[in-house]
Amino acid sequence: MFGAWDALPAQENPSVRAAQAAYDAFDLTRAIESARQALGEQLSADDRAIALEVLAFSYGVLDSTRQAVDAFRELSFIDPNRVPDVNEVSPRITSLYASALGQVLVVRRASVDSSSFISGQGVVPINYSVSRPSRVVTRVVGQGFNAVIDSQLVAGTGGLRWTATDDNGNPVPAGRYQVLVTAIEGTNEFAVSLEIDIRHGTVDTVSHLTSLPGYEKLAEMESPPRDWKPLGISVLYAGLSTGAAYALANPDLGDNWRGGAMAVSLAAVTTGFIMSIRKPEPRPVDANIRYNQLLDQQLAQQNLQIGLDNERRRRQVRLTVVQVIGDDGGRP
Repeated sequence: MFGAWDALPAQENPSVRAAQAAYDAFDLTRAIESARQALGEQLSADDRAIALEVLAFSYGVLDSTRQAVDAFRELSFIDPNRVPDVNEVSPRITSLYASALGQVLVVRRASVDSSSFISGQGVVPINYSVSRPSRVVTRVVGQGFNAVIDSQLVAGTGGLRWTATDDNGNPVPAGRYQVLVTAIEGTNEFAVSLEIDIRHGTVDTVSHLTSLPGYEKLAEMESPPRDWKPLGISVLYAGLSTGAAYALANPDLGDNWRGGAMAVSLAAVTTGFIMSIRKPEPRPVDANIRYNQLLDQQLAQQNLQIGLDNERRRRQVRLTVVQVIGDDGGRP
């Protein structure tokens, strides 16, 4: 019939149950009588809201405009968040409710959005709406903290962003707080209270770097390619020496000199070949050494900055703010 955000609670009072049953049976006279009887009894807030709801709807169906608006007005004070479901009620009932709401000053749909941030670097969103243009004062109370955090003129939807810090910029102590949102219009006031938990936590530090992303060190030593120059020189030397020997050959020596010349040439070529195939000793690469030194300097500078940042992070506080659901309410 007429609902808040969730399903209607079970009626505890017999008169309220009777009023609801009579309305569902379209026995409006009996519904009004039972609702009025219930309102004269000791009722919970939920049962009183349901009795007023039945009374307002019954008067609305019977075209008793004034009585319907009066019931809706009282209902708005008890449960300002209760709104008619436009898909289930007639436009007339919706119009009567809107008329009643425009005649009262209430704060509606007040909420605190859950937030988690580093103190000094984030805010807690607090949202609400008012039924009439008014000055809205928001105060936070708890854990030795009591301060007005916002005051502004609001028509319709309003809100603020609270840093959860005191006048000195320090995070408020951890614990439970009341957020009081009060609308003021002349001598009329209406306030809602929201309960929140504020928790303190540590701020994560950053690990030191072991390398610079995207950069790799270069090899500081390298083996040069094999040098075939000794072999070439030895072959050239052997050829020259053999040719010279033939050119200066002494007939008196016979053929024995040739064997000696060939042995010397072969030894020279063998020595040149061995020297050429031998693996060269590694040698330093100056350009790579300078490059690696620059990388080490950059890495050291970044780790120094990370260390300074981590020291600052250890002094910071992570604030987590959560609204305690079900503890909000209002009072005229």
